[in-house]
Amino acid sequence: MILPTLFVGHGDPMIALKDNENTRTFARIGEYILNNYEKPRAILMISGHWYKNETYIQSASKPKQIFDMYGFPDELYQVEYQVEGYPPLTRRIQDMLGEHVKINDEWGIDHGAWTILKHMFPNHDIPVVQLSVNARLDEQGSFLLGQLLQELREEGILIMGSGNVVHNLREVDWNNTKGTYMADAFDLYIKEAIIQKDYEKVIHFKEHKYAKYAVPTNDHFLPLLYILGASVNDHVTVFNEYRELGSMSMTSYLFELK
Repeated sequence: MILPTLFVGHGDPMIALKDNENTRTFARIGEYILNNYEKPRAILMISGHWYKNETYIQSASKPKQIFDMYGFPDELYQVEYQVEGYPPLTRRIQDMLGEHVKINDEWGIDHGAWTILKHMFPNHDIPVVQLSVNARLDEQGSFLLGQLLQELREEGILIMGSGNVVHNLREVDWNNTKGTYMADAFDLYIKEAIIQKDYEKVIHFKEHKYAKYAVPTNDHFLPLLYILGASVNDHVTVFNEYRELGSMSMTSYLFELK
């Protein structure tokens, strides 16, 4: 059975402690996957928070939980999401990418991953291996790397990307519970392109007039291109489609072969 893929908007780390429609949707998506597919052997997580100048893969049998955020309430730093690693997946990635991937266990499971997985798979019983987002790859290169990963779906691996379609921290407005017109327009543009399977529009997102506002840096957008590459021509379900804080999009996507 070919597993689906996911791109999730992770937003504010405090989402780990919240019980709202957003987090309940994450829980429903997790339940849907477990009820309709074989339980994944492992999750390959591509988080925008592991943004390096190389393609790295983790090999730790017990990766550490990373609290890569600052200035939040103590309660957030008490959240535990400890999972096993999955060395067979590490070796498989090495076989697939060869000299283009290196092992790096200095990182761990960061908040772009565990704040979402806590709601989606709360039993901590699916191993997680993170793959870095390679800052040296351009948009086309990120998409092509995702295509190389596609066959993992036939091997019991759930491929997930975590980031944001719109992610501009400098323009965050804590008094805005929705999105600016620029965030709304860009998010809708990307959604329509994905639904229409016009991936070239997504790859060349910089042609949109609000691209510099929506994506001032590539770190949180590139995971979407990895996932699109691994999901070519799949049926797409859009969930958590909203903007917040003015310049943040939580819009997320589930891709399935139907």
